[in-house]
Amino acid sequence: MEEKSLKTIVSTKKLIYILLFTFLLTTILHHPFSKSVQAVQAIKTGDVDKFVTAYIDRNGLPGASIVVVKNGKLVYEKGYGHDSEGNPITENSLMRIGSASKSFTAFAVLQLVDEDKIQLDDPVINYLPEVKLNDPRWEDVTIRQVLSHTSGVPNPIIVQPASNLQAGVERLNDWKLQSNPGEKYFYSNANYWVLALLVEQVSGMEFSQYLKQKVFSPLGMNDSLTTVNTGDSVKGLPKGHVTAYGTAMPWTELEAMNMGAGSIISTASDMGKWLSMQTNEGKSGTGEQLLSKKLLEESYSPQQGSKKYGLGWELSSPNVKPARISHSGVETTYQSQQDMIPSSGYAVAVLLNSFTPTLEHAYEISSGIIQLTEGQEPELKAPVPTIIDLSLGVITLIYLFLGIRGIMRSKKWSEKRNQHPVWRFILRLMPQLAATLLIGWLFFIVPALQNNSSTTIDAFGLYPAAMILLGIVFMIGLALSILRIYYRMTIKSRKYY
Repeated sequence: MEEKSLKTIVSTKKLIYILLFTFLLTTILHHPFSKSVQAVQAIKTGDVDKFVTAYIDRNGLPGASIVVVKNGKLVYEKGYGHDSEGNPITENSLMRIGSASKSFTAFAVLQLVDEDKIQLDDPVINYLPEVKLNDPRWEDVTIRQVLSHTSGVPNPIIVQPASNLQAGVERLNDWKLQSNPGEKYFYSNANYWVLALLVEQVSGMEFSQYLKQKVFSPLGMNDSLTTVNTGDSVKGLPKGHVTAYGTAMPWTELEAMNMGAGSIISTASDMGKWLSMQTNEGKSGTGEQLLSKKLLEESYSPQQGSKKYGLGWELSSPNVKPARISHSGVETTYQSQQDMIPSSGYAVAVLLNSFTPTLEHAYEISSGIIQLTEGQEPELKAPVPTIIDLSLGVITLIYLFLGIRGIMRSKKWSEKRNQHPVWRFILRLMPQLAATLLIGWLFFIVPALQNNSSTTIDAFGLYPAAMILLGIVFMIGLALSILRIYYRMTIKSRKYY
């Protein structure tokens, strides 16, 4: 009897151990930032250096800074290349992170939800009655819809300048929604201008001060800051670059009021602290809970009307492996990318002090580092932007050659068509005139529309290789049109006399 009881006790102990083991294993596997069933290779920092260095060299990028964290812990951070003043880039170099700022704005809003100061599904006008779009549907737009870009608020390319957040949001007063609230996903910077103002109104603090006190300081992000306008002077922030023909040129950032939507300036090291908190259930390095786990996970979840965007975070498509929770940022002289990989617990941020119009290099570099965390060899692809730019350069030279030849033959061209009626002569000029007028409108009229703060130089910096081609087409077309008209008038004048 005693032996049977002993066996029963041993069996019960085994069962308890098995149940405990099963519970722990299930908990680990279902944690949003746990390892996947497959073993994840430990990242080799030497391989990261080799890949990033080779990538920026091949693509003619001036510099980059990166950070890698895992399950709330720093794994690696480093800078590569140089800034516009010739100083080496480090993990502490200041850079604009562009639209990656939206995840911070969303975080601030969710903190207010956590404190029961606002509700996600409340209409925005409950808290911002002064924001009135010229559309009755605006009254139904909720905070959740603004966060997830399903509000229907448009994203115009050209908007009036603004010197402060209040003035920036007031520009929406004559706008109309482009879809019913909650129906479709339309990415719009204006959504996040509104959210920044919401944080100010509800918290009673300026948005930049709120982020500093409630996000940056608790995380030890001591170098990060928020500006109102990209034209604001920031100590320690050099000019970024634009790339062209496989090289990079220092350039001035296009001026715009971007608070809430793209206003943060940070470093790779600080971004590591931000991602460490994100992958540590909302806890800072000191253990302070900055956001509840429930709301943190909600921010990573697809929302109604949007399968690819959560609350301040982009969600990868099903064909992207491993799945990512991300946000990119693109300015006219900087790029950034932040990625979290729930299956492995890794998170990566890449900051670049350059802008390339035909490819988001920060995304490609981050993808390569993620491959390394998965134990894979990243592919170093052909420098497609350089190839595109050089192709445009060849077309530019060919057009320049043909254009100069056409200018030299302008008199002969006009003499040959001297007998044509005026309408037919003008018809033959139309290809040059149309191209000249269109490009002239782009270069000289568009920068002045809506009294915006951009200039012709800014337009050139958006895509130098293409703009040089268009500039040559404009000058050749203008010269050909003027000379051909001049020679026709001269010939007619001679005949008259």
